Parts: sequence; C-alpha cells; structure tokens
Amino acid sequence: MKPNTNKPEAKPQAKDDLKTLAMAEVEKKLGSSPDGLSQAEAQKRLTQYGPNEIAEKKTNAFLKFLTYFWGPIPWMIEAAVILSGAVRHWPDFFIILLLLLSNAVIGFWEEHQAGNAIAALKAKLAVKAKVKRDGKWIDPAARDLVPGDVVRLRLGDIVPADARLLAGDPVQVDQSALTGESLPAEHKPGDAVFSGSIIRQGEIDAMVYATGTNTYFGKTAQLVQGAHTVSHFQRAVLKIGDYLIILAVVLVAVIIAAALFRGDPILATLQFALVLTVAAIPVAMPTVLSVTMAVGARLLAKKEAIVTRLSAIEELAGVDVLCSDKTGTLTQNKLTLGDPFSVNGIPAEQVILCAALASRAEDKDTIDLAVIGGVKDEKALKACQVVHFQPFDPVHKRTEATVKGADGKQFQVAKGAPQVILEMSANAGEVKPAAEKAVNEFAARGFRSLGVARADEQGKWRFIGVLPLFDPPRAQAKATIASARQMGVSVKMVTGDQLAIARETAKQLGMGTNILDASGLGDTKHETAAASEAIEKADGFAQVFPEHKFHIVDVLQQRGHIVGMTGDGVNDAPALKKADCGIAVSGATDSARAAASIVLLAPGLSVIIDAIKESRRIFQRMNSYAIYRIAETLRVLFFMTLAILVFNFYPLTAVMIVMLALLNDGAILSIAYDNVHYKDKPEAWNMRLVLGISTVLGVVGVVAAFGLFYLGERVFHLDRAHIQTLMYLKLSVAGHLTIFLTRTRGPFWSIRPARILWAAVLGTQTVATLIAVYGVFMTPLGWGWAAFVWGYALTWFLVNDRVKLVAYRIFDPAKASVPAKKPLDLTPRIATRAYEIYEERGHHDGQADQDWLEAEHEIAPKR
Repeated sequence: MKPNTNKPEAKPQAKDDLKTLAMAEVEKKLGSSPDGLSQAEAQKRLTQYGPNEIAEKKTNAFLKFLTYFWGPIPWMIEAAVILSGAVRHWPDFFIILLLLLSNAVIGFWEEHQAGNAIAALKAKLAVKAKVKRDGKWIDPAARDLVPGDVVRLRLGDIVPADARLLAGDPVQVDQSALTGESLPAEHKPGDAVFSGSIIRQGEIDAMVYATGTNTYFGKTAQLVQGAHTVSHFQRAVLKIGDYLIILAVVLVAVIIAAALFRGDPILATLQFALVLTVAAIPVAMPTVLSVTMAVGARLLAKKEAIVTRLSAIEELAGVDVLCSDKTGTLTQNKLTLGDPFSVNGIPAEQVILCAALASRAEDKDTIDLAVIGGVKDEKALKACQVVHFQPFDPVHKRTEATVKGADGKQFQVAKGAPQVILEMSANAGEVKPAAEKAVNEFAARGFRSLGVARADEQGKWRFIGVLPLFDPPRAQAKATIASARQMGVSVKMVTGDQLAIARETAKQLGMGTNILDASGLGDTKHETAAASEAIEKADGFAQVFPEHKFHIVDVLQQRGHIVGMTGDGVNDAPALKKADCGIAVSGATDSARAAASIVLLAPGLSVIIDAIKESRRIFQRMNSYAIYRIAETLRVLFFMTLAILVFNFYPLTAVMIVMLALLNDGAILSIAYDNVHYKDKPEAWNMRLVLGISTVLGVVGVVAAFGLFYLGERVFHLDRAHIQTLMYLKLSVAGHLTIFLTRTRGPFWSIRPARILWAAVLGTQTVATLIAVYGVFMTPLGWGWAAFVWGYALTWFLVNDRVKLVAYRIFDPAKASVPAKKPLDLTPRIATRAYEIYEERGHHDGQADQDWLEAEHEIAPKR
C-alpha cells in the first residue's frame, strides 16, 4: 500500500475536532493513512503550515540594552554623572559617562554572545522523531513534522506533536508537564497524546494532527533549561561582591563625615565619594563570570560535551564521586553472541531462533541486533510471521512475541533476564539448577545471560535455554578510570547486570570488586548508618533499578559528596535531576537529555574526564579573579581613606579613579582565556584562604602606595598635582601586575600567562602610561618619572610575590608538607601517560593494550 498523498479536507487548526473524532474521520480530514505521507506531500505541508515549533518571544535588543542602565551599580554611576554636571566638572562628566556606556556595551555584547552559544547548543540537541515517509521509517528533526505524518512513539520519547494513537497495545504516558499529574496515564488506540508528554511504557504508532502553535501544549519540549541558573560557586563569588560593596560604602561614609567636619564643598565631596564607590565595586564581575562560562562551554562543545546549564561546569569542578553506567560508557555496547546453553537437548539454533523472533531489528536495540545476528538459518526466520510484538519495559524486563510458524500454527516466544524467564516457566523446577549454573559460569567469564522461553497454543511457557552475550570494556576505560582516581574522583559502576558480571567487568577495568547488589538497598529515610557507609565504600552496584539510582545519589549526597551521575533512559531522569551534575551519555533518550546538565555526543567516559578537567581550570580562573578583585579594592579604598583622613589630601581625582576602573575592567576580561593548572582533587571554595591572601596583598599594596607618596612629597618635593598623577600611574601599573601574582600559587613565573592576558595588560598599561606622561585630564608627568614609577612598581611586584608565597604557607599549611617517599604504586602515572597517548592518537579505540604497554615502558624505568 502506497503512502497517502491526498489533500487534507480541513486545516489542522480544528484540533479539538480532530482530538475526538473517529479515527476514520481523522484520517479523511488529514488526507493520510497509517502508511503515512510521501516526502513530497510532507514538504508541501511544511511550507503550508510552517515548522513544528513555537517561535520564542525575542526581547527587543534596544530595550534589553537599556536594562544595563537600571540597577544599584548603574544608579550610582548615573548619580556621579549628574553630580559632575552639577559642579561643572566636565572632564569628570564625560569620562564617567564613558564608563557607564562601556559597561553597558560590554555586558550587553557578552550576554548576547552567550545567548547565541546556547541557541547553537539547543539546535544540536533538537528532538528527533521516527516518521514514516514513502513507506520507510526515517529520523528527521521534530520541527519538520506536519499534520498527517505517522510517527512511532517508544519508551522514553518526548511526544513531538499532538497525535492520535493508531492500532497497538496501550501505552503509559507521563503528562506531568501538561496537567501536573504525577502518575502516568494509560492511553489506548484512538486516544490523543499531546506534545511535550513522555512515553513511560510501551510502544505504538500515532498520526500527527496538530503541530507548532496549534498543539495543546503550545510549545515543544525545551531540552536546554536554566542556562542562567546561579550555581553554588557563583553565589559565593557574588557574596564577595556584596562584601566589597559594604566595605566601600562604610569607608566612603567615613570620608564624607571627615569632609563635612572640615567644611569641604558638599557637592564635590559627594561626587568624589560616588566615583570612589563605583571604582571599588566589582562592576566587571557579572561580565567576567559570563565570559568565563561561555568560553568553557565552547571548549567542551568541541570535545563533544554540550552544556545545557552553564553553571554545571562549575558544579563539575567539585564532583568527587562519579556514578557511571556500565553499558556504552565503560563498555563498548557492542554485544556479541556466544555459544548458547540449552535444556533437554533442544538444538542451540532453535534457542537462537526463538530469541530472534522475540526481537525487532528496526528498533536498533543492541541486544536484539546481537541475537538476530546470531541466526544462521535466515530462511527459518523469514518463514515465521510475528503477529504481535510486546517491547521491553523496565518493569517486566522481557520482550514477547506471538508468532505464526511456517506450518500455520501460532506460538509465543520470550526473552529477558534469566530469573524473570524462569519465574514464568512451568518447567522452572526441572531446569532451574542447570540454568543457574550456566548463568553463573557465563558471568564468571564476563558474559551477560539472556533467558529464552517458548509457549505453544495452550500458553504454557517452557524455559528452553540461555544465550550468553558479551560486551567488552571500552578501549582506554581502564586508563580513564585510573586518571579519574588520580584527580580525586571515585568512579562507581552502576549496572542492571548481575553481580558476577559487574565484578568481572570491574576487575578488568581495575575498579575494585566491592560490588553491592542493589536489590538489597533499603529506603533512604530508614537507611542505617552501616548501609549508608557500605554504599559510600562500594566500587559499584549491580542489578540496579531506576529507583536505586536515585537512592544511591541521595545517600552519597547526605554523606557530604558532590555526585555526578550518568544515564541514558527515561527512568534515569530522576537520578540525573537529583545529582549535583547529571550527565546524559551518548544516545540518551530525549527525557534523559532534558533532565541532564551535560549531554555527551561521543561515547565513553573520557569525555566526562575532559569536562572535569576543564571545569577545574575555570574554577582556578575564577579563584584568581576573586583574589585579585578583593586585593585591588582593599588597596584603593584603604589608601584613599587613610590619605584623606591623615593627610587631608585627595591622592587621586575623580577622573583618575574612573579611568583606573575603566582600564581595569577592560583587561580583566582576558582572565577567562588564561592558562591555568587544575588541581588533582575536587575544588571547594576556601573563603578563608581567598580572603587571607587578598588581604595580605591589599595591605602590602597600601604600604607600597604610601611609600611612593612619601618619596614624592618628602624626598623629591613634588607638588600635589604631580603627586596625584604619580599615584594614578602607580595604582594602575601595580594593580595590573597583581593579576600575575594571583593567577599562581607558586612563583609568578610557574605558569606562563596566556598571550591574550599579556596583550590586554600591556595594552591597558601602555594607555595608562601615555595618559600620565602627556597629562590627559591630569598634570603631565614626563617619561623620566613614568620610568621611575614602573621601576618602583616592578620592585614591589617581586617583593609581593615572596610575601604571597609566605601567606600561602600560613593560610594553607597542608600544601607545604611533601611526602618523604614516592608512592610505590605507579599505576596512576602509567594510566595518565596511557591516556595522554590515547589523546595524542586522536581518541582512536582499539589500541588500549598497546597504549598501556607503551606508557608502562616509559614509566617503569623511572622506578
């Protein structure tokens, strides 16, 4: 029967009618049939009705730009502009106005760029649909669906458009996104299912009757959610911002009180106070955060890891336990069929044939493909006709089929977990000991077992044999796991396979063999301390059901761990949401992707390790920025406050402060691209260390500033105007040199800065030097004094570097202790080198053993 190409009688806008009419009427009105549409007809309808999506409401770019002039920080800058105009300080007026505009432009542009990056990532994660066109099943994007299309809905699929179910078994549909109902509802053939709902159980074809704006839901599923969610780390950094604002306001209030006491002009004092506050407040902090996150997301996208929630990159930096799926992540997910075990002398070919009849090739399930691939007599397979097929679901853990044989007689076949097949078999008592022995022997060799049963017309099931399936470990998985351990991340295997298989696989991967049987796990609320400790110490978990995953994550979090969890199925979604960082692996269902924070496009664990490394680099950049920002604020604020209170002298003019802040913000953005070394342990925000180091650097900076002030006034007898220019250049140069101090824990030369950071700092300081030398909005200083300031700043830079090292020993003494002996176990070092070789060869699988031997050869002589 050819695909229907008739024109629809009515437009699908009459969706309420199409939702309730008899299916025959629906097919007539849509001009379609269960055989679907032709590609040509679908293309015409796509032009007629438009894409199956809702155009997102876009904010007017100009109005969005104006929002950057609204808020506490912009208000303070705007007040400074107005006060500058009121006292007719026109240089101040125009420069402060420039600062206001530049901050708005930079913030708007960076958010616009981040938005474009997220939009590109969303496009990569577009929902796919299985559609029948020209009589063949294809996989176009869901946005290309049109009314009249026939789609296949399977377990875990997000329904891509409003549709009516065709002939088949009832399915369980989760409509919580639409109705708020927590439990899935049963839908029978003829019922309507709506866009955005999720198939929780079963499989069926459906005919689309409404798309895009005409759907009940009104919008297709959004896979990328919460891109601007504020993470724990961002909140900590923003707390630093609040601390600096409060400090600035307190010190500025002291300055204003002193000025009023001395009878200084009130308007000029207020203008100066506002400008000083603006300079002290970390105006660039939101921009630096967004740039750093966007840069990290782009780098990870190149490595086939798409970040659906930007803050997840930071969460990943603190992950210390990674619960990883076995199949497809630790193993190749390429099952091969071994020699079957059969009972009562049944031929092995008969066991394989029955299992193949209980499989469906078009579903592209790895188990089904492996079983069908094991059939030697294809004629026998084709001679049988599958009358009814019941797909796999996590509850029943088996597939069933009703088959009409070559002789015309009907029989049933089933395949699934051996214990499940044995339970349903009438001859279980007779064959169970032999079957269990076979399963255990297969498991000891790392094989996964599949029970097979057959029932004749009477419906009495008989167990006929066991099929062994083997999924070999993924190349480089052993090296990757060892590398993760060296980075302080404990990898725990999570699998639905039997205990013996899990142990064998874990043994091959060097993970340890302390594998728990998840069926023995209790309830989180009633979990004993001993059981929780057992979960924490386990190397992995076998025979895991979806609810066990959630429970494992919950227990680990309660014991203080930051947990990453991988998953691929619809039932993994709760655990992915619960985890601190949910990771949808390659080939995951739409609902798993929707729940995850990171979606992997490439198979294997190595992508996750790359993501952890990148997240730790980002953390280090943000840590450097936080220390730098606090130190600079303390330096400027305390120096200004003490100079005004003690010497009754304003060491900088309002214009100088604004220019200082302007050049500062321009250069600091480049820290998002800086070279850093990540730690070999999960990152945690150490506020004591950050505040301690930044305070030391800030106080030493104040001492250095007063030293130059003393030299200028008491030794060289410069006038106050020249001293102001001298101090401006010193604060600018020394401030930017501080970036090179805070970016390393060791000496400043221990990590080479990125070229862009060099260029940014040299560029801004060249401008600052030229401004001071030629006297732009200030008294000219000349090249001689400029060279003296540079020499003075560089000398103190070297002193500060030594002081910084001492401060780290005081505030973080654990780092100072070095083990007396080298570790005897060289496995982590070999694993790291093996992984490096793997990366050098372009992530090519199939050479794991060679890479390991090569790494061992390099490392072993150094023993």
